[in-house]
Amino acid sequence: MNTNDIWLIAGLGNPEPKYDGTRHNAGFAALDYLAGKWGISVSKTKFQGLWGQGEVDGHKVVLLKPLTYMNLSGDSIGPLAGFFKIPADHVIVLCDDITQNPGKLRIRPSGSAGGHNGLKSIIARLGGENFPRIRIGVGAKPRPDYDLADWVLGKFPPDDAKALADRCPDIAAAANLIMDGKLGLAQSKYNG
Repeated sequence: MNTNDIWLIAGLGNPEPKYDGTRHNAGFAALDYLAGKWGISVSKTKFQGLWGQGEVDGHKVVLLKPLTYMNLSGDSIGPLAGFFKIPADHVIVLCDDITQNPGKLRIRPSGSAGGHNGLKSIIARLGGENFPRIRIGVGAKPRPDYDLADWVLGKFPPDDAKALADRCPDIAAAANLIMDGKLGLAQSKYNG
């Protein structure tokens, strides 16, 4: 892998403290873990987000938490990727997934938004679906008539929060494999 490669890893969520610990902020939680593990301070403010940069196993990495609220995540990711000249296939998105059980991962090289408004915004701003994503299971609504916004903005119960925290090392390992050009291996090792 070319050591001059630069990667953007964006964790999706909502910025206000009242959203800490909610299902929709699973991407923020995962990004916080990566920042701590890799010693990257995510504290610069620009591009409508909090960001920081460092090096991870020979790769230049920019970590980003968009502060645009979930549905406009692309308004932060698009300009930052443009500024650093990061191609879409080097943008890794960490986001919640209501179709997976809490703590389950779904790693994909590309794909549709699947009803996720944050991904819709990113697809629109990057001009396509060709960016890898690590979708983090947060569980489905308890019943069909339950309001989706209430569900994703609800707090994790302790067992589900632990299931997410327990998978953070796998999310870091999967991101490393993706940056090394081994997305298929990341899928076979960490999907599910």
